Amino acid sequence: MGTSQPSPGQEGSSEGAVYLRRKITLLRALSLTIGTIIGSGIFISPKGVLKNSGNVGLSLVIWVACGVLSMCGALSYADLATTIKKSGGHYIYLLETLGPLPAFLRLWAEYILIRPSINAVASLAFGRYLIEPLFVPCHAPDAAVKIMSILCISLIIALNCWSVSWSANVQTVFTVAKFIAIGLIIIPGLMALSSGRTENFQNAFDTSSLALDKIPLAFYSGLFAYGGWFYVTFVTEEIVNPERNIPLTVIVSLTVVTVCYVLTNVAYYTVLTPNQVLSSEAVAVSFAEQTLGHISSVIPILVALSCFGALNGGTFASARMLFAGSREGHGPPLLSMIHIKRHTPLPALILMAPLVFLMIGIGDLYGLLNFNSFSRWLFMGLTTLGLMVHRYRHPNLPRPFKVPLIIPFIFTTTCLFIVGMSLYSDPVNTGMSCAITLTGLPVYFLVANRARLPGPWKEAINGLTVKLQVLMEVMPQEIATY
Repeated sequence: MGTSQPSPGQEGSSEGAVYLRRKITLLRALSLTIGTIIGSGIFISPKGVLKNSGNVGLSLVIWVACGVLSMCGALSYADLATTIKKSGGHYIYLLETLGPLPAFLRLWAEYILIRPSINAVASLAFGRYLIEPLFVPCHAPDAAVKIMSILCISLIIALNCWSVSWSANVQTVFTVAKFIAIGLIIIPGLMALSSGRTENFQNAFDTSSLALDKIPLAFYSGLFAYGGWFYVTFVTEEIVNPERNIPLTVIVSLTVVTVCYVLTNVAYYTVLTPNQVLSSEAVAVSFAEQTLGHISSVIPILVALSCFGALNGGTFASARMLFAGSREGHGPPLLSMIHIKRHTPLPALILMAPLVFLMIGIGDLYGLLNFNSFSRWLFMGLTTLGLMVHRYRHPNLPRPFKVPLIIPFIFTTTCLFIVGMSLYSDPVNTGMSCAITLTGLPVYFLVANRARLPGPWKEAINGLTVKLQVLMEVMPQEIATY
């Protein structure tokens, strides 16, 4: 195991070495986490949560519950991140606790299913919010939204390929834009509530539209909006003082986000009726039209910027999972290489683009949400289960940040329950998600037994790798960072 950073005596010799530098300070870690959590979710998910919860009161309870549940997961991941000090998030924790097969399936699902669909949701939201005002009172053409979405994700991938510092600084700037957008919703909403507009909260727990089998789907929409708390653990090797900054980041981030989300939903329901929320294609825009008057057009722009920031953070972090997986032998060697001048995982970033473009072409926001959620939350539950297994197997291992076992137990149980219920409530999307995840099984056995490949195949793969390595100007990292 190598050193986490070059020692002072090595600085001269390592200055030009190829490896991922520790450039993520506490401020940048907070911007990465908050900026990735607050993306399109709070502007899209209220509709999905309300639709599947059946009433305003239960939907608000679910928003709070999703925040508490996310905090349990985040604290569990912080425990793992300060014990297993490698980048890679879910993948690396599953590898170290439950073994290579579940780790590989998580990596496979990330590339084939989870990351493309999440990026597609956020980029489609970006395109929708950015150009919708240009077509008022009509809806923006789907083709125009999709073209804008593709341009957005292409720009983000290019930015992340170019510079770690640039992408981190952009993340910080766009996080500020998110707080401005949320402030422009919360403040008018609370002012309206304080003036006596409480009619939409009458009979808040009316059960006439309640369907218990749809509750898991409401949680999916809510948890999607909180998704992103784990991304800080994808970049552990690039964080300054991770033992301190990772736990601090997740605690501060989720506390701030949960308060913002609950107040935002209260503001929505103060101004908009449940039917208006359900019928709106862009809830934040509908809200702004009724509260902000002539400056309402600023909200779609700020929401689009929020989506852009979430995409940037998610792309930055997810590339590190593909990088870590390939470094562990679970992917093409090319994906574990770093640009010799930019010090970015360029091949892993580029690889994410094609399937994102495909998902954007599919273009169904709510179908994509349910489509990716099964695999995403199944593996999160398995990861925190792995934490409990790891504690049992290694009781004396030093743990700089140790959480009570009840916390990962609550998170694991809830995740597996929601995943099981979703197979019943939405068997088509969740069944497809499960089937696509399981397509990784034959791929795993091929990768795990790479030595058994015929000689000509090995030579062809090695030859292609060398040519792409020269073309992209990349090479394996020269200094271990964990």
